[in-house]
This record gives sequence, structure tokens and C-alpha cells, in this order.
Amino acid sequence: MTFRTLIADRRLHWTVAGIVGLILLAMIGLAAFPWGSLKSTVESRMTRSFGRPVTIGRIDRLDGFSLAPTVAIRDVRIPQADWAGSGDLATIKTATVRFPVFPLLFGKFRPETIDVSGLRLNLVRAKDGRENWRQPGSDDTGLRLTGLRVADSMVRYRDAKVGRSFTIKVTADSTKGIALSGKGEILGAPVTLSAKGAAIENAGGNAASRPWPFEATIDGPRLGMTIIGRMDSPLDVTAMTIDLTARADDLKMIDAVIEAGLFGTQDVRLKAHARHDGPDWTITKLSGTIGQSDIAGGVTVRKRGGRTLLDGDVSSNRFDFDDFASDAGLAKAAALEREIGPRLVPNTRINIVKIDDTDGSIRFNVRQVFGGKRPSSVTSLRGTLKLDHQLLDIAPLSIGLKQGAITGSMRVDQRGGVKVPLVTIDLKLTGSNVDALAGGAGAVDGRVDARAKLSGLGSTIREAVGNANGSIGLVARDGGLPARVAAMIGFDASRALTTDKDTRAGLRCIVLRLAMLRGAGRVDPLVLDTTLSQSNGQGSVTFPTEALAITLTGAPKQKSVLRLPGSVIIAGTIREPDVTIPPKVKSVGNVLKAIGRSIAGTQGPKATDADCGALSARALGG
Repeated sequence: MTFRTLIADRRLHWTVAGIVGLILLAMIGLAAFPWGSLKSTVESRMTRSFGRPVTIGRIDRLDGFSLAPTVAIRDVRIPQADWAGSGDLATIKTATVRFPVFPLLFGKFRPETIDVSGLRLNLVRAKDGRENWRQPGSDDTGLRLTGLRVADSMVRYRDAKVGRSFTIKVTADSTKGIALSGKGEILGAPVTLSAKGAAIENAGGNAASRPWPFEATIDGPRLGMTIIGRMDSPLDVTAMTIDLTARADDLKMIDAVIEAGLFGTQDVRLKAHARHDGPDWTITKLSGTIGQSDIAGGVTVRKRGGRTLLDGDVSSNRFDFDDFASDAGLAKAAALEREIGPRLVPNTRINIVKIDDTDGSIRFNVRQVFGGKRPSSVTSLRGTLKLDHQLLDIAPLSIGLKQGAITGSMRVDQRGGVKVPLVTIDLKLTGSNVDALAGGAGAVDGRVDARAKLSGLGSTIREAVGNANGSIGLVARDGGLPARVAAMIGFDASRALTTDKDTRAGLRCIVLRLAMLRGAGRVDPLVLDTTLSQSNGQGSVTFPTEALAITLTGAPKQKSVLRLPGSVIIAGTIREPDVTIPPKVKSVGNVLKAIGRSIAGTQGPKATDADCGALSARALGG
């Protein structure tokens, strides 16, 4: 070894020894540090954090030398935020804390044991979502405690955003464990609250790494929830497994607890198994009933970049649409129907402006649709909801009918948080028939196909159709109808009066296409073509009132003994049409004129077969 190498080696040893010595001196300094001297510094940092003057009476170190010191903090006062009302956010008579010093070097304070006495905590959340205990953008982190004692402590909580308030007494010791009990209100309904967990000191061994069982209950006349769970370590709410059961007279009551953006319904019975890891939830074994409808499935909920990401599957064996509206909602819908009459287009709300931070995909499968206030030909539903920054796509969508199916898609575009969404509908009806759509026992039969391609602004489906551009087409083909009705379509009075009531005529086609412009559908065309006659219509169907203003004129396809001139006017609404034969058409004078034209052979041209194929293609082509 050369002299130069020897010198370099000695320098390295001295450098390493110096670094080790500095570390040892730092550790000794930390182990013996007089933490009480930081009282002013802690006050200043807490004042900056809360934005209002925090005061601390004293900070005393209770041990002499340790890298996990025990400190007593006395007479703490954190004033309330101005917007949250008068008084204090928190006052603490005494808090004794043991904590490791190394995390402090990285700006982290992670207590191991906490002993609190005389805590008064007043938590407030405003209607706009502001929270007086947390700064915007901060995240919850789980505690990993090896000991907890709480005495003479009370928490008051008021939440104007979801309508709930509680007053809760909190205790914790090494024998009875942790206990919470209190009373409050949720959406104006009284509830009692209780929770308990095992004593942290009795967890055995390294308490901070042992699973920690707990139970929590909310009970009241309108809401009941029970959670039985196990945290991976004591009070670590970021890592736990729970089993939940819930009952409520409305899903809105449960939503006031879990805040998932749910809606009003009939009475609810639900249960689920869930796992919480960090910001994510995995919900499995979800099952229960809403009214008479059943529901089952599972969903994962992830938090990424300030957004909630959903992925799940939901199914139902029995589904009643009325179960998914509250009593108040059903009463409001009934009152609206009494006021404006029944409507074909549903008034389902589709405004998603409040769903501004949720994305994801939910697949749904309703195997049987039943119930409702009136008979329906809908038997099943299946599809996928995809949500991306307030762009909702329901595609593919399949609606099963007693005969046939409706397939297609619907889009609700509310990107940018616009007040009213743009709704795009593209639905096809295939393989149905007149009898099935009419509810059975109809005199007219034939295959029915239809298509709606619409786009319009609206917060409900009815409102969107009432503003829509596009087209609606309907075709009925290859069926039959009473010969008397076919004769009437052609204004053939003699056959309408003399044909046997059991005689049938062929229905070649009924074709209707509405050219939609801002909710007004212009007839383009309307053709009723039978083996005996043909009738053509002009006029309009206006949405959302669904008002009919159509005039029909017709002609027979063969010579008639008595052919009446004139037209038939169809008014009213789609659900309640009003067919009027003008007085002049059925007047004695008009009948005599018709007889005279028949004798003179001047009844006018007879109808010919319509090109049903071309007309159908136009109506269904969009």
C-alpha cells in the first residue's frame, strides 16, 4: 500500500466516523430535546393551518430521554371558522401524546399513544361542502396507535350539505375499549348512534399491527344501519373490511349517510360486504330489496386525481319502475298526469350536473319488469352506463318486450357543467306487433317496427324530445283488420254498413314518419294501406304535449255503391286521441250527393297499392 493510498483510506475512515458521530449527536439531541420550548412554533404553524389564532397553555415533556418522547399539551383552543358560527372548533383540557421523532424529520406527525381529557369538538360542514376541520385538498390518513384513552369528551357535528347533526359522547380506556354514543337527526328524522371497538392496549404484542374489530349502529324509525367490521390496525379507517346491513323508508335516507348521490325510492332493505384500501372501496355481495324489486351486484370505487371511478354490475330478477320513486315523487307524477293527461314519453329526469367528479362503467341486467300503474309491454332491460366527465352513454341498450325488442343507445352530454344537457336518442323497435303493443285483444294485427333518432336539450326525456330535431318512424305491415274498418278508411260507406262484422281485410302497411324540428313533428308521410282501401294523412304531432293535429282522406280500391267525400280529423293526444268526422261528411245532403255521384259514375279515382317497401325504408332510415 502506498503512502498516498494510506492517507486517502484514513481520510475516508475519518469522514465516515464524523458522519456517524453527527448522527449520534443528532439522535442524542432529539432524544433529550425540550419539546416544551416549541410551544410558540406549534401555535404559529397551527394558526397558519387553520387560518385563525390557535393558543396552547403549556407543552411539557414527561420523560427525560427517548426517541419516542411523551408530551403533555394543556389548554388547547382552536377558534371556530367565521362561516361556521361562533364558539370554538376544539378545546382540549389535556392531551398526552407519545410519538416517534424520526417521521418529524420528513414533516410527518404520527402519534403512537394518545390520552385525551376534556375534549370539546364542534365539527361543521356547510351547504357548499366546506369543512371546518380540514383544509381543501387534504386527504384522510389512518392512525396506527398502540394506546388510546379518552375521558370527559364530547363531539358535536352539524352538516348542512346532507342534512344531519349529532351530539356524541366519546370514551376509551384499556379495559372497556372505545365507545361512542349519542343522538341526532338525519333529514329531520331522529336517530341514536352507538359504536364500540376493542381496547387498543389489550390487542397484545404490537397493537398497531393487529386487526382491530369494531361495530357501529344508527337506529331510528326511518333509518337503521349496522356495520360489523375489522380494521387492519386500530383506528386505521383506510384499511378495513366491513359487513353492512341497512333499512330505510327511502334510499335518500341511506344516501344521507354514505353520500353516493342516490335518489328517492320506496322502502329499502340492503346488505353488502366491503373492503376499504386507501382511497378505494370494493363492494361485493350487495343484495336486498327496494319496494317489491330485488337488487344484487357489486362495484369497485376508486379515487384517482380527485375523481371517483366506478366499475360494477347490478342485476334484478323483479323490477318495478314505481319502486324507484319516493311517495312524494309518485304523488308529484300523478298530479302532473291529472293536470296534463297521460303521456307516452316518460318524464324521467336525466340531468347529471351534480355528478361532476364521478366516472366509470356500470352494467345492468333486469330480467323481469313487472307492476306499474298501467299495463306495459316492457319485460326486461339490459345495458351499460358509461360516464366520463359528465358525458353519459347508455350503450348498448336493450329493452325486451312481450314481443320484439328495442335496441340502441342514449347519450346525455353535460360536459362543462352546462345547466341543461344535450340528449341524443337512437332507438329501434323490431319484431313487435300491433296486438302486443296495444296490450292484447286488438282488432288489428301486424308486425311493427319503429325508429327514433332525436337530439334535443332537456333535463328530462320528455323535455328533450319536446326540443328535439331528427325523425320518428313507425311501420306496421303484413297484418289484418276488420273489413268494416278497412272500408271506413276508404270512406266506402256501403261496405262499412253491409260487410259482415267477422270479415277480415288485409293490412298491407301503416307508415308514419315525423320530421322533427324543435319538438314539432311534421307528418311526412302518413299512409294507411289495406287490401280494400287507402288513406293518407297530413298534419303534425307536437311534443312534449303529444298533441295530434292530423287530417285523413281516403279512397276505396274498388267501385263503391256509396262513397262519402270529405276527411277525418284526429286531435287529442297520442295516449288519448280524439277522432272526429265533420258533420258535413255524415250529413243527409252529403249522403244524397254521394248516391248521385255513384249513379252518375263520377266518384273519383280509386286507390292503388302503396309502395310499402319504399315507404317503410324511408320511415325507418332516420
